[in-house]
Amino acid sequence: MRVLVVNAGSSSLKLRLLDGQDAILAEDELPAPRAEIDHAAVERALESPLGEAQAVGHRVVHGGERFHSAVRIDADVEAAIRGLIDLAPLHQPKSLAAMDAVGALLPELPAVACFDTAFHASLPQAAATYALPAEWRERWGLRRYGFHGLSHAWVARRAPELLGGAGKDLRIVSCHLGAGASLCAIRDGSSLDTTMGFTPLEGLVMATRSGSVDPGLLLWLLEHEKLSPRELAQALEHRSGLLGLSGTADMRELLDRVGGDDLKAQLALDVYLHSLRAGIAAMAAALGGLDALAFTGGVGEHSPQVRALAVEGLGFLGLALDAERNRASAGDADVSAPQASAKTVVLSAREDIEIARQVRAVLGRRDDR
Repeated sequence: MRVLVVNAGSSSLKLRLLDGQDAILAEDELPAPRAEIDHAAVERALESPLGEAQAVGHRVVHGGERFHSAVRIDADVEAAIRGLIDLAPLHQPKSLAAMDAVGALLPELPAVACFDTAFHASLPQAAATYALPAEWRERWGLRRYGFHGLSHAWVARRAPELLGGAGKDLRIVSCHLGAGASLCAIRDGSSLDTTMGFTPLEGLVMATRSGSVDPGLLLWLLEHEKLSPRELAQALEHRSGLLGLSGTADMRELLDRVGGDDLKAQLALDVYLHSLRAGIAAMAAALGGLDALAFTGGVGEHSPQVRALAVEGLGFLGLALDAERNRASAGDADVSAPQASAKTVVLSAREDIEIARQVRAVLGRRDDR
């Protein structure tokens, strides 16, 4: 089955056609949709081989409490996804706009929604539950949902293949490091813990997002500095993280500036690495040990320096890198030092393959991977 994967991200709308063996037949990248989408641009893209799909798979960031696996899209499902906009106001509208545009142009094709939160439906109660009043949790569905699930699910599938193991009982910490960043503790292919929570703001320091912050500090700002909730949300989402610390959200620029003895850049990198190392150690603790550390996402795949600096502080987990293999890695690679008791791998982010697999499963076709 040829699957058109539609990934409406924060900065772009990515379209990719995969054949039955997950080879890329065609791809295109358009500006990210907002409430409206450039239907003419999508139509032009689908006039290429992209339009030769037999099914469509849409990445959807939030599935709420209802969607624990991929599901075929109909009016009821679309309405339910629309009802979750308040939980993911930056992402959900883009996915819905892409659904509308592609659905209008390819109305005869079955379409499937694949959710970033679904992989984390397996979180144990201890990892998913906030210590908040029971009536709040029950009334508003307050829990840790987790995100980047499609990327972490691919790591759960691909890392054992690369390491030559079956994956059963393999303890993996997956590091999705990009503009957004999260970790996931994976055992036997399932998510046991993750760093993002009710929203994608929780957890690691990111490009423009703060990551975890003392809630008392935020309450203090609301009460004493009279910030509005909107001002606070804008600052936490768009003016914090690496950008707030150094003035740039670009890791490449940040590392260049660190090399030039820029103190603000050095502080930003130090804070980022402190958060990352602490998170990896916490995920390993949730697993009761570590067999493999996997780096993926834009920074995880393309920054040997970040990988080296992160692992440098994690030798107590049995991690060590081969410096040359780490520098030279391209595509999927084992970059572990020979003496390391826990492996370190670099994996290309292939959410598209995971989406295509889920589409075939929902539509009842055999998955040959």
